[in-house]
Parts: sequence; C-alpha cells; structure tokens
Amino acid sequence: MKRNFDLLVIGAGIIGLAHALHAVRRGLKVAVLDRDAQANGASIRNFGFVTVTGQAEHHTWRRARRARDVWAEIAPLAGIPIHHRGLLMAARRTEAVSVLQEFLTSPMGEGCRLLEGADIPAPLRSHDLMAALHSPHELRVESREAIPRLAQWLEQSLGVSFFWRTAVHGIASGEVASTQGVFSAPRIVVCPGPDISTLFPDIFARRQVTLCKLHMLRLADPGWRLPAAIMSDLGLHRYRGYADCPSLSLLRQRLQREQKNELDNGVHLIVVQSADGSLVVGDSHHYGATPDPFQPEEVDALILREAQLVLDLPAPKVIERWTGLYPSGPDDAFFEAPMPGVRLVSVTSGTGASTGFGLAEEVRDQLIINDFGNFRKYVTSCE
Repeated sequence: MKRNFDLLVIGAGIIGLAHALHAVRRGLKVAVLDRDAQANGASIRNFGFVTVTGQAEHHTWRRARRARDVWAEIAPLAGIPIHHRGLLMAARRTEAVSVLQEFLTSPMGEGCRLLEGADIPAPLRSHDLMAALHSPHELRVESREAIPRLAQWLEQSLGVSFFWRTAVHGIASGEVASTQGVFSAPRIVVCPGPDISTLFPDIFARRQVTLCKLHMLRLADPGWRLPAAIMSDLGLHRYRGYADCPSLSLLRQRLQREQKNELDNGVHLIVVQSADGSLVVGDSHHYGATPDPFQPEEVDALILREAQLVLDLPAPKVIERWTGLYPSGPDDAFFEAPMPGVRLVSVTSGTGASTGFGLAEEVRDQLIINDFGNFRKYVTSCE
C-alpha cells in the first residue's frame, strides 16, 4: 500500500530538514526518508557555525543571510541554544589587513568593522595580530544537538513524518521506491548529501562533483570564553567572498611561501565554543572520489598550530577527533529537475548549515509555483 504525501524529502540532513520546514509552513503534508537510524553525516560533523561574512557574492551570500534569520527564529522554538554570535577574522599579515580593508568597502562588508591594537579582544593574541575584522552577522549552534532537536520539533510540533532506516533505491515522477515500500507525492526533493552514486549519479558526474574529507578536533575547556567564532588569514584564501579583493593575490603569494603545508592540506582555521567550554577546531580539505577514512596527526598539528598563532592557547588538550565528508564541486550549490515534480538539491561547498534554509526556500517556491502545474500535465498525459 502506498503512503501518500504532498512532498517527499529524501535525506534528513540540514538540507532535507530545511525543505521539510519550508514546505510544512506552506501547509503541505511532508514526509522525510533517511537510510540511517539518526542524523550521522556532515550535518552533525561540523562547527554549527552559520557563516555569512565571507560567503561567495550573490546567491550564496544572500542564502546565508536568509538562513541566519531562519536559524535565529526557529532555534528557540526547537529548544536549540545559540552559543555565541559574530565572527572575528584575525589578520597576522599586512596583506591580510589590506584584504579586510578592501572587503569593508564592498556591500558584503556592511555592519563589519576593523579592530586594531587594544580593541582586539582576548583571548586573541592581540600583540601578535595586525588587526581583526569583526562581523556581527553570524551565530553558532551545536550541530550534534541541533539537528536531532530540529527533526524532533518538525515531527512533534509541525507534523512532519519521519521514516528512519529507509533507503531509497528508485525515483519516478510522483513516486519513491524504498526499503519500506512505495511512497507517493506530487513533489519530491532529493538531498543525498555525500551519496553521489545512488540517485542521479549522472548529474553529479556532469557537474564534476567529488567528495571532500575534513579533520575536526575538540579541545578541553581552555578557561576562557570566546566573544565570537574565530578565523585567520588562511580563511581569506579559502572563502570566496574575498575573491575580488585586489590584495588577495599578494596574500596568497605570501601564504605560499610561509604556510605551504597548510595550503597543500587545505587547512584554514575556524574555532567555536560549546556550552561546556570545550572548543571545536578545524579544519582541512582532502578531495577524492572515495577519500580515505584516516586522520593523520601531522594535519591535525597544522590546524592546532594555526589556532595557537591566533589564540591564547599554549597547551591545547585534544579530547575528541573526527572526520567529516561532504560533496564538493565548482558551484557552491545547485538544484535541478531530473524529471517533472522532482528536484535534486546539493550543497557542494560545505556551507549547508550556513545556507540551507535560504536554498530550500528557493527550491520550495520553484517546485510549488512553477513545477506543480507541469507535473499535473505530465501525469494526465501518462494516464
């Protein structure tokens, strides 16, 4: 017997949950299917840092601002604590300061300011820093708690149906075949995360999507509290929002001379803090069709060294290590229609927590407003 819904979402990571939220708020009857028994992928293996400043111009930056607003709205409703807000981008080099100054003159620098000298707050090593960009736009949640709480709230308060341990092995317009039988809906959104081989692999191949492995660390409480999330010069190299700053090429040349190992391992710095005082620190980036599962100590050491150059962290104690895995491609994200009434949605830049709610809103509106009429015509022609 088929189970009937208005919208089926394949995947219970943050992208899938974002689509479920926006659809149920439009009055749709929504079901979410996931092959695991609980959230276990990239959505819980990250910083929980909703990053706005530094996101790529245009779509990604706009989606991040919208996502930040949605997180701020639903977090108290779902019982998700916001642990701190804002970003401090620490600059150790004159070239990095120039990039930040140039960024401040762009529309994306609105609301940000450059701190120097005594204005740089502890625990940053102000005597070793040239400056720090402060952005007020970010917020931080604890991903491993936030994602399960969000799913629970969607189910208990908004009536979304969840089918865990349900693997999807076939999709047609209006129908999903799974290990729990057939589900029916006129709208289907596929959010497969790093599984780029099971559903619509031809699309991922055409879009040149591969996988990215990253290293993550948790450090014991250092005895101080962060005023905001922390990044460093290496983040200016990696984040696409700084790409148009004229001084970036000079900074990259200097980084290549001074921190080649970090660049070769895709290391940049993000540090956030949890309710118990522990720090989540990362990360690195290694790419491949199937990245190996190992976490070499020398890469972790590069991450910790960068943290010590920026923060008052003389003897970091690692209490937990893990790796993350996410799809990576030339675009920050994409969605397309492999068949009427179906959308394949993928964030291919590691920015799911930061942009997912904004992206899902666009997909929802297109699927409901533009596509549903075409689906009805398609079904009529097949009858």
